[in-house]
Amino acid sequence: MAILKIARMGHPVLAERAKEVPDPTAREIRKLVEDMHETLADIRGAGLAAPQVHIGKRLVIFAAPKERSEEGEEEDAPETDFSPMTEIINPEWQPLSDEMAMGWEGCLSVPGLTGAVARHTHIRYRGYSPQGQLIDREATGFHARVFQHEFDHLDGILYPMRMDDLSLLVFTEEAQKFGLPEIEGEEEPEEDASEGISEDEGAAA
Repeated sequence: MAILKIARMGHPVLAERAKEVPDPTAREIRKLVEDMHETLADIRGAGLAAPQVHIGKRLVIFAAPKERSEEGEEEDAPETDFSPMTEIINPEWQPLSDEMAMGWEGCLSVPGLTGAVARHTHIRYRGYSPQGQLIDREATGFHARVFQHEFDHLDGILYPMRMDDLSLLVFTEEAQKFGLPEIEGEEEPEEDASEGISEDEGAAA
């Protein structure tokens, strides 16, 4: 396994639509998944898309574990708020509700910044595992947010492109000093809540 280099905003691979994977069970895909896991563990993020490691394929890995919740919060939250570590190839998704919620996100490919993004709160997604098994799930809360964030990478979209109010795009270091700006309809911030924010940065998604 290997720790892969992260592509940053401005690299062409992040602006292109990633290509479908003909065979999700191919050896090269299993190797890529292993390397992405090692890379994600090294940066302590929540998720990673293949274009972020310079591979233009439709593959993402992510997790929304219960351990991320505040103490006691997971008791009241639906199971759809959470997800084990997931590798999903050629994913598709659809909203199950028109409801949107604002939340803070960061990204390895946009280092040093945090922005408030509106996302669908209830979605369904499907795709295939590296073993060729169909994955078909509903997602709410942070689970839905992290999936949508990662899926955007497959279509050449970075989270600032989803923002309606660029006054809510801030340097993470300044947010740590002075606090995040208040936003209407904001979700409760979570530490390490985006694919590109490390625990050390302490940002919210």
